[in-house]
Amino acid sequence: MRRRELLSLLGGTAVAWPLTARAQKPAMPVIGYISGASSDFMREYVNAFHQGLGSAGYIEDINVLVQYRWAEGRNDRLAGLIAELVQRRVDVIAVGGSTPGALAAKAATHTIPIVFLVGTDPVEVGLVPSLAKPGGNLTGITILNVELLAKCLELMQILVPPETKIAVLLNPANTLQIKFERQTLQGAERTLAVHPMILNASNPHEIEVAFEAMVEAGVHALVVSGEYFFLTQRDLLVALAARHRIPAIYAYAEFTEAGGLMSYGTDNFDAHRRVGANTGRVLKGELPANLPVQQVTKVEMEINLKTASTLGITFPLAMLGRADKVIE
Repeated sequence: MRRRELLSLLGGTAVAWPLTARAQKPAMPVIGYISGASSDFMREYVNAFHQGLGSAGYIEDINVLVQYRWAEGRNDRLAGLIAELVQRRVDVIAVGGSTPGALAAKAATHTIPIVFLVGTDPVEVGLVPSLAKPGGNLTGITILNVELLAKCLELMQILVPPETKIAVLLNPANTLQIKFERQTLQGAERTLAVHPMILNASNPHEIEVAFEAMVEAGVHALVVSGEYFFLTQRDLLVALAARHRIPAIYAYAEFTEAGGLMSYGTDNFDAHRRVGANTGRVLKGELPANLPVQQVTKVEMEINLKTASTLGITFPLAMLGRADKVIE
């Protein structure tokens, strides 16, 4: 009887072990992903983010969960959405292309790791004290954006006839970025001897009003800020530029792919992929404080000759030779 009881006890223990192991299986880590744009607009960028995560060994719903939050183009919603992620106690917050979003995340938590993507200088806007040693709970990716505004203005000067009135479209809702953009433009005015008309827009209606103002003022060329809101309004901007026959240069290649005349900027998809890769590194245990902020410095020029023909624009051969991609 004792032997039978012992075997029965051992058998029960053997059955209990896997049940206990299953009960104690650690929960999957959770990423809180916040964007100032919409889910539809961000689909391809989120795919790039997941490519980066995959390079670190993480696949959504297999060994990591992702909680998404979308501000739908309204920066005033960012703080509330990030507060939801903090309350959810996510393991890391990834901010996809938003300086206001990154700042709101920093204000919301000093303990949850944050990986950001911004088009401003992270040191100047107060996200980190140093690119090489970010310290604290933040690290991320920065792309050339504000710095390229003057170059875009110079390229437009080359493209259009002398004395052509040029406008620059900015987003006043991003108060920090517009501050640095205005400083950049002031320097460009001195070096390029140009005085562009400054227009502001932070919603679709204001974009339409800005184009009406350009037409009334006799503006025949436009430089669009690389502030992320304008990327979410890509189709509207391209359509209005075509309707009013205004040559425009943009900060992202996605505009020329959609029929815009010209773009000059960094690779947005590569930047989002890097955010995913760094998020994976944080999940593996690396501290944001020890991960230097990466700078995406490669700049690409893209030209749409079909749109140029429609507008009656002839690109100089030297500019065509510098282009990384020409759509014919």
